[in-house]
Amino acid sequence: MIEFDVAPGVHRISQANVNCYVIEAEEGITLIDAGLPRMWDEVMETLKTRKRMPYEVQALVLTHGHFDHMGFALRAQRSLGVPVIIHHEDAWLAAHPYRYSSERNKLLYPLTHPRSFPLLGQMAALGALTVKGVHGVQLMPAGVALEIPGTPVPVHTPGHTDGHCILHLPDRRAVFTGDALVTLDPYTAQTGPQTVAGAATKDTAQAMNSLDAISLTEADYVLPGHGEVWSDGAESAVAEARKVGRH
Repeated sequence: MIEFDVAPGVHRISQANVNCYVIEAEEGITLIDAGLPRMWDEVMETLKTRKRMPYEVQALVLTHGHFDHMGFALRAQRSLGVPVIIHHEDAWLAAHPYRYSSERNKLLYPLTHPRSFPLLGQMAALGALTVKGVHGVQLMPAGVALEIPGTPVPVHTPGHTDGHCILHLPDRRAVFTGDALVTLDPYTAQTGPQTVAGAATKDTAQAMNSLDAISLTEADYVLPGHGEVWSDGAESAVAEARKVGRH
């Protein structure tokens, strides 16, 4: 599914409740997260519909290095020749996207949340089990605007992973929250703003603390890694996530 202008000049590609985004600017294109491998075709379709060319893509920025955000990263790096940008604490994970730590057993947790099985099955059908890691990434400093289309500002939000970052677009009043805040958790099938379950989060207490950084953006548009876009503001999304708490 392609959804245009979920925030000013930002387009969402979503399959199996996994999101990646295209930032459109006059000077070029930035991709945010790489979803699942089979989402590549819809990224190309998005560019075609907007009358933009693949050579206009200047960077792929990753909120973190989990496999379901790395899907076509290697393909973008090789075929488009663009840098894959990630926080230094997730650089190793980007090369080994399945070898991550979690607070709870990632294999047993779905057994207690059977509603998650169809969601996880859809992800597998779209290549979630065949994601390749990426070496030679470019490291991004937190708090400094990246000199790429859209000039996203990375903000370090550890907890889900050590190097997780949200990406703030102040001039567009939007924030890409990756898995620091989602509106659907694939491990529980629960909808609404929340952090991701301990089955895929390294430190759920730290993840809750990192919600403050999302609220401080005061963004109108919250663009999560999973689930629908939240258009009622970052502060309200964080308030809802705090009600859900750690899980």
